[in-house]
Amino acid sequence: MTTSPRPEALPETIHHWIGGERVPSADGRTFDVLDPVSNQPYAQAARGSADDIARAVTAAKNAFGVWSAYDNRRRAQVLNKIADAIEARHDRLARFESFDSGLPITQARGQARRAAENFRYFADVIVGLGEEAFRQGTEQISYVVRTPVGVAGLITPWNTPFMLESWKLAPALASGCTLVLKPAEWTPLSASLWTEIFAEAGLPAGAANIVHGIGEEAGQALVDHPDVPLLSFTGSTDTGRHILRSSAPDLKTVSMELGGKSPAVVFADADLDAALDSIVFGVFSLNGERCTAGSRVLVERGVYDDFTTRLAERAAHVRVGDPADPDTQVGALVHPEHYDRVMNYVKIGREEGRLLAGGARPDHLDRGNYLQPTVFADVSRDARIFQEEIFGPVVAVAPFDTEDEAVELANATPFGLAAYIWTSDLKRGHRLAHAVESGMVWINSHNVRDLRTPFGGVKASGVGREGGAHSIDFYSDSKIVHVALGDVHVPRFGAAR
Repeated sequence: MTTSPRPEALPETIHHWIGGERVPSADGRTFDVLDPVSNQPYAQAARGSADDIARAVTAAKNAFGVWSAYDNRRRAQVLNKIADAIEARHDRLARFESFDSGLPITQARGQARRAAENFRYFADVIVGLGEEAFRQGTEQISYVVRTPVGVAGLITPWNTPFMLESWKLAPALASGCTLVLKPAEWTPLSASLWTEIFAEAGLPAGAANIVHGIGEEAGQALVDHPDVPLLSFTGSTDTGRHILRSSAPDLKTVSMELGGKSPAVVFADADLDAALDSIVFGVFSLNGERCTAGSRVLVERGVYDDFTTRLAERAAHVRVGDPADPDTQVGALVHPEHYDRVMNYVKIGREEGRLLAGGARPDHLDRGNYLQPTVFADVSRDARIFQEEIFGPVVAVAPFDTEDEAVELANATPFGLAAYIWTSDLKRGHRLAHAVESGMVWINSHNVRDLRTPFGGVKASGVGREGGAHSIDFYSDSKIVHVALGDVHVPRFGAAR
């Protein structure tokens, strides 16, 4: 049996943050928050409704004139103070994140560092980002100005919640928007730290508001609110489709980072040791609960048997255990509902592929949402475990014979978020990178991101791009101003001759 240690200073109740104050729900409702090791409630969170969203949007509208009036340098100073405040809470944040989500503590610490870096990065972007000007000879000049859209609605997922919240909060605030954040209901704990972070950094009251609650209630109310012209969502494809349908009548600007079923394509001439290390880490780190996981491994037939055997051996030796233990490599899946969903895919996989590793709870863990990393081989392209996002430590492996077949298999799902290509032939690597239908491709590399680059997918993996200047463009309206530099010579329709 394992019992993850309870972090110090856990709140008994997680309140909303509206207008710079911690407040309960208007109707007083709450919901239980579970830790994934015991699946027992450890706190109550305020259960937001349309009334709470309306209060938060009003607070954001009232603060918009103040925050949007800050020049870029002044906003950057506040963002850097937010980063300082995150770093000052590094250990506490990591413990909260690990306890609440089941992430191994070592990986939770990495997410805390990334969150601070997101704010520092966008502070630099907003100061350094110029605006365009176009001269039309000596007669006219045109220039583009960016203005913040207004109140942004941000809806974030439960995997690496704090870091992914920062990914939206930082560019929204850098652009001059005010906002309402609806965190995932399964993992609200680390979001409670934003309240003290924002206050310490001097963010104007109401510039950032947080409403907890159930997606169908608080999330839906945020999507439907007429004074929220822009929505950024990260989560499942089905929920993304629903948000797009709901936002269509008001023609809201949307960014959707949705599901993935990313291929890792391994050719016989690749550095197979490096490919193996990358694939094992990429699909099993963060408990397999990552949108860019290379969860379909496609291996050239000449090395297929050896590579799948080695992959299974590595999976069998991945250390599964208490998220608070620094030796743990895979912790507890986030919630019993999600655990049941993943285990159902494991059951399906036993009928669709050849189980080589995992497939069950480790013997030394008699409770909690634990699964030994699982490898299925000889999986056909029409199998559900090949086609559908599992979002857990489960990988499907299939062989290919030719480059064309590798591309066909890589593209044989509705998703198109990421892809990983392993080959020593860089010409072939580039050919595949162009042929594979995905928003992001890594060649002979694992998932290392440059924050300046666009992030997003194609097909069922999303709509739009965020990252770097793309994020500032998303949270801004661009206005083109045309100015005559001399006398205007216009054909004089209707004038007397």
